[in-house]
Amino acid sequence: MIKAIIVDDEPLAHQVILHHLESHSDIKVVSQHFSAKEALYQLAKSTIDVVFLDINMPELSGLELIQALANPPQIIIVSAYEEYALTGYELNVTDYLLKPVSAERLQQAINKVCERISQTPKCKSITLKIDREKRKLSLDKIKYIEAYGNYVKVHQEDQTILATTTLKQILEQLIGSFTQVHKSYIVNSSKVIAVTNEHVELDTGDKLKIGKSFKEQCKVLL
Repeated sequence: MIKAIIVDDEPLAHQVILHHLESHSDIKVVSQHFSAKEALYQLAKSTIDVVFLDINMPELSGLELIQALANPPQIIIVSAYEEYALTGYELNVTDYLLKPVSAERLQQAINKVCERISQTPKCKSITLKIDREKRKLSLDKIKYIEAYGNYVKVHQEDQTILATTTLKQILEQLIGSFTQVHKSYIVNSSKVIAVTNEHVELDTGDKLKIGKSFKEQCKVLL
């Protein structure tokens, strides 16, 4: 799950971004802020993957916020002014969107976020509760994970394991390397070899149905 915050002094700007993000179940807006100072506090106490950031705000601008961070997360600037774009990119922002933001343009920006995440070092295993013990499973061996009531089925190359957790909880641990393609399925992105409008196909021969609300994010699997 990609954790995001929105920082903008205009409430309407928040509503627009939230509306566009409704179709992105892999992105969770953990908090909204109406000043850069508020956002600084949030960024200091928690790990955030991406910030949707306005520039012109009272007291502290969006650019000043970026400069104040020693290790900033990915930044998508959302501004009514194009003249700050060069400065933004010099600060290594992921993308620069002009208001009003379209769904298509936001999708392009999110694709860039996912691409950067995919290029960062990933964890190699996940620890799950299986029966009465905790067990570490190698992510490389997992083909896909299937929702099963209050449990999940972890489909590995050689066996399927029933784990005591939910798909939502697993998503929060698996940033970048796994993608939700259906309300009941998360796939190992590295094993996807084909994508149609209806299915994703894995290199193991498994074909999984794509949910209607997950079609956009499946487009970036290949």
